[in-house]
Amino acid sequence: MLLVEHIPLPELTDMRLKLKPLHQQVIVITGATSGIGLVTARFAARKGARLMLIARDERALKKVANELSARGAFVAYAAADVGDEVALERAADAAVKHFGGFDTWVNNAGGSVYGFSEEVPLEDQRKLFETNFWGVVHGSLIAVRHLKKRGGGALINLGSELSDVAVPLQGSYVASKHAVKGYTDTLRLELINEGAPVSVTLIKPAGIDTLFVQHARNHLDVEPKLPPPVYAPDIVAKAILHAATRPEREIYVGGASRGTVAFGRAAPDLFDRFMGKLGVAAQVTKEPKRNGDALYKGAGSLLERSGKNGPVLESSLYTRARLNQRATAGVMLAGAAALLIASMAKRYVNQRRV
Repeated sequence: MLLVEHIPLPELTDMRLKLKPLHQQVIVITGATSGIGLVTARFAARKGARLMLIARDERALKKVANELSARGAFVAYAAADVGDEVALERAADAAVKHFGGFDTWVNNAGGSVYGFSEEVPLEDQRKLFETNFWGVVHGSLIAVRHLKKRGGGALINLGSELSDVAVPLQGSYVASKHAVKGYTDTLRLELINEGAPVSVTLIKPAGIDTLFVQHARNHLDVEPKLPPPVYAPDIVAKAILHAATRPEREIYVGGASRGTVAFGRAAPDLFDRFMGKLGVAAQVTKEPKRNGDALYKGAGSLLERSGKNGPVLESSLYTRARLNQRATAGVMLAGAAALLIASMAKRYVNQRRV
């Protein structure tokens, strides 16, 4: 018989790190020319951070760098596809050469592919993984090696609410975000075991009003959409910069993200039936399919938002409480999750009756 109480355990010490304030940091951001990455860069520049911006479109990078430099920020940039490990290494070397090093690395670059799993070409699925998963792996390994030498810092990876649950029509995206979560969690554990002074955070946003849909490759006959509620990218940027200065394990952005995951975990069978019946309709429009995407090349949009996602929530009471008052956030989470589960269950029952 195995007696657990007789198993020697390592001494647990306070592993909490002290990270630098933003105005003392050099921050590397991938996918920096649109959406969440662009908003984060602008917010960080206002806070006095020095920036290394990475994206595939060099002309777009130059425009952002010039814009922020004109406002007094110290900005450098490097064109690289995060799926290309060698190119990303060169970008990191440029950050070290320009600023002497970096304190926070944000793996933000990503995209999606819409279509039924049996109909999406494997080539597109592999390319999406090159960006969403391998891009995170490449960036994480580069960042961790540097931050350990530098004496500490933060690694921030962009996951999704779909790191924990699934929806139809985005199979490869869901799989990639599950993979990002698994890799990030494993890396965190190994760094804790090593005693390395690196904070590892996974950010899990709900639907965000960026160019996510417009940049996605679409194998449907109609235009896809983000189901409501949709939040402003500013909320995600604030969560990222919070994690750059205060170690956090994970942050759900938007109460809908936390509530959806709570529903999926509390009632997985009901969640599957609900999402299986309504998930497709919630993600498609009646508009004809448009050509163009950013799966294989940089879009260079220099836009924070699409403006095509209907009403956008400019703030999240849940996320604000989560970043400032953990106890309050816990109470809100319990109530919000219960209400969401009850609402979804009621809608599902009504659908079945119809």
